[in-house]
Amino acid sequence: MKHLVTAIALSIAAAGAFAADAAAPAASKQLSSSQQKMKECSTANKGKKKAEFDAAQKACMSGDAAPAAASAPMTPKEKMAYCSKKNKGMKKADFDVAQKACLTS
Repeated sequence: MKHLVTAIALSIAAAGAFAADAAAPAASKQLSSSQQKMKECSTANKGKKKAEFDAAQKACMSGDAAPAAASAPMTPKEKMAYCSKKNKGMKKADFDVAQKACLTS
């Protein structure tokens, strides 16, 4: 009985250590520049339908400034929403500079 309790305790400790080791690399893994760009583009295009999302992703990943689907000029409200999505997650000073550049382009 004593050996059984010891074996169970060791297996629980080993499972906990394994889980901690498995989670550590995922938390500390740095994204490559293309992965980071993909993440930003996905966030900016969230909520769009499949075809529209795919076109916007392609445009964003290729570095186009405006969405590919927008052939007509954007209204000021649409442009503000687009620029806000594009610059989401930046610190305030960086956001303000990027927002101004986006809105004037």
